[in-house]
Amino acid sequence: MARTKVFDEHLILEKAMELFWQKGYNATSAQDLVDNLGISRSSMYDTYGDKHSLFLKALELYRRERIDPVIKGLTTADDIEAYVRSIFKTVKAEAVEPAEPTGCFMVNSAVELATVDSDVRTIANAIMRDTEEALYNAIQKGQDEGIFTTAFPARALGRFVLNSLNGFRVTMKFDASERMFDDIVDVCLSVLKGRS
Repeated sequence: MARTKVFDEHLILEKAMELFWQKGYNATSAQDLVDNLGISRSSMYDTYGDKHSLFLKALELYRRERIDPVIKGLTTADDIEAYVRSIFKTVKAEAVEPAEPTGCFMVNSAVELATVDSDVRTIANAIMRDTEEALYNAIQKGQDEGIFTTAFPARALGRFVLNSLNGFRVTMKFDASERMFDDIVDVCLSVLKGRS
């Protein structure tokens, strides 16, 4: 007779995501997972598979909970300039408020593993591609409405904003100065608006 699980699988997956996000994949041991998730090693393997499988599930959860809502917001925002500014503001808040900034779990994972782990590379590429597409469509709409410059194609501007956001999130790992972030946001939005 199968044993009934006595733990919330989603809650445990969220805890795993937080741990991998804080420590990274390689620095997180199976014992770290057992200690922090509060379940037995056998329950962890029976429910989520090995450490790598659990990590991939955590990345997918991060996408659903953190990335997809941002992408949806880009497709539905009435004021696209304000929405792009709010994305940067959220990233800045993540950087300057905690004592130890964690950055973006997806960007951290891509930097750590994408060159050696094809599964992580596939997930990271899909997130980047979908985010770029949402930015492209939003900026195209902004250009059509006369909000953003047409000096550059919407695709190029979308890639510029995406690269700025990713660079923002890497830099916050070691330098979370508020002035630096304000400078980056100001320049990025000035480029979008076509101001020098």
